[in-house]
Amino acid sequence: MDTYGLPLRAAAAKVLLAVENGQSLNQCLPPALQQLPPDQRPAMQALCFGTSRWFHRLDGELRSRLKKSLRPTDRVVHHLMLVALFQLRFSQQANYAILNESVEACRALNKPHLTGLVNGVLRSAEREGAPEPADDASRFSHPQWMVEKLRHNWPDDWQSILDANNTQAPMTLRVNARRMSRDAYLDLLKEAVIEAVPTRFAPHGIQLVHPVPVDHLPYFLDGTVSVQDEAAQLCTTLLDLKPGQRVLDACAAPGGKTCAILEACDGLNEVVALDESAERLPRVQENLDRLDLHATLNQADAADTEQWWDGEPFDRILLDVPCSASGVIRRHPDIKLLRRESDITPLAAIQLGLLNAMWDILKPGGRLVYATCSVFPQENHRIIQRFQKQNQDVQPVEPDVAWGRDMGAGRQLLPDPESHDGFFYAVLEKPEA
Repeated sequence: MDTYGLPLRAAAAKVLLAVENGQSLNQCLPPALQQLPPDQRPAMQALCFGTSRWFHRLDGELRSRLKKSLRPTDRVVHHLMLVALFQLRFSQQANYAILNESVEACRALNKPHLTGLVNGVLRSAEREGAPEPADDASRFSHPQWMVEKLRHNWPDDWQSILDANNTQAPMTLRVNARRMSRDAYLDLLKEAVIEAVPTRFAPHGIQLVHPVPVDHLPYFLDGTVSVQDEAAQLCTTLLDLKPGQRVLDACAAPGGKTCAILEACDGLNEVVALDESAERLPRVQENLDRLDLHATLNQADAADTEQWWDGEPFDRILLDVPCSASGVIRRHPDIKLLRRESDITPLAAIQLGLLNAMWDILKPGGRLVYATCSVFPQENHRIIQRFQKQNQDVQPVEPDVAWGRDMGAGRQLLPDPESHDGFFYAVLEKPEA
C-alpha cells in the first residue's frame, strides 16, 4: 500500500480501506507512517485510530447521507469521508479546513469525479450536525453482533463495557523490580514532571495521568521500565514463581509477559518463550535485549508438542491463548472491523486444544495459568469448565486476590475506563504423581 506523497486524509483513507480488507492497524499503519514526515505521524495515527474507534457511528451517518453506495473501485472515498466526519464530530480542527482539504484529498486519490459528492456530503454534515443513531451499532459504535453478545453475556454490564471500549486506554508501565522499586520510579517521574499513580492491583505497575513518548520516560532504554497494561501484568502474581523452576510462556509474542516473568523471579532455571509467528518472535528478542534478560526462544505451534518439546516437563506454564481480543478493543479499535461472530467458535476449539496440549507437558505438582484478553465467556470460564470435564486430574486454584469477578472457574476483569483492560485468568494445578 503506497501512501507516499498523499495528503494526510488520503493516506488515512487508504489505511482504513486496508483494515476493511482484513489487515490490522498494526500491519498496515506502520508502513504508511514511515512514508510521512515525522511531524505528521502523530496526526495520522490519531486519524486512523479515532476513525476506527467511531467507525460504526460514522458509517451509519455516512450511509444515511448517501443515496447509493459507491462502486467498489471508489471505496477509498467512502473511507475518506469517514475520516472527515470523524474530524467534524470529534476534533477541534476548523470545519472549513476539513472540508476543503478533504476535497483536495479526493483529487489526490485520483477520484476527481467524486469531489462534488465529497463536498456536498460534508457540507450537509456540517450544516445539519450529527443525526440520532438509527440502531445500536451506530449508537454504541460497535458491530451489532458484538452489542447483542455483550448484552446477553453481561446483562448488567454490557453498556459500561461498550462505553469503556470507546475510551482511549491509559498508558501503564511495569517497573523492572530487578532494577528499581515502584516508589523510586514514581519519584523519578515526579522529578521529570510526569504525573503518575501506582496501579491498584499490579504490584509493579504505574499508570500515567497523560501518555508520553517512551523516550521521555526516565531510564526506559536501559530497561528500568516497560509499557504493559495492568491486567496483563497480573500473570506473574498467579504463577507462584520460585527459583529453579522451568517456565513456559506458550504464546509469547511480543514478549511483555515473558519479560515480566523473568523480572518477577531471579534464579529461574529456564524460561522458554514459544510463538508460532516468525514475524512476531523477533519482537520478543528485542524486548529481552532492552531489559538485559535471557529466554530460550522457539518458533512453533505450541499445540504440536512433538514438533518442539524436548521431553522435559515444565513447573509453570503461562498459556495466553489466541482469542477475540474483545477485552482490549480500546487499545485496538480495529478489532471492531476485523472480528466476526463466526470467529469465536473456532477460537474456542484452538483454546481448548492448546490447554490439553499444555497440560500434557506440565510437571506433576506444577501450575498452569490460562489467560485471555477476552470478555466472552465462551473463550474463558466455559473453556475451563469443558477442560475440567475432560480431565479429572485438574485442581482449580481460587487465587486470593482483590480483583476481578469469580466466575466459578477463573476470574474475569472487565475493561475499566480508568485503569485496566478486560482480561480472564484461571489457575490450574496438576496433582503430584
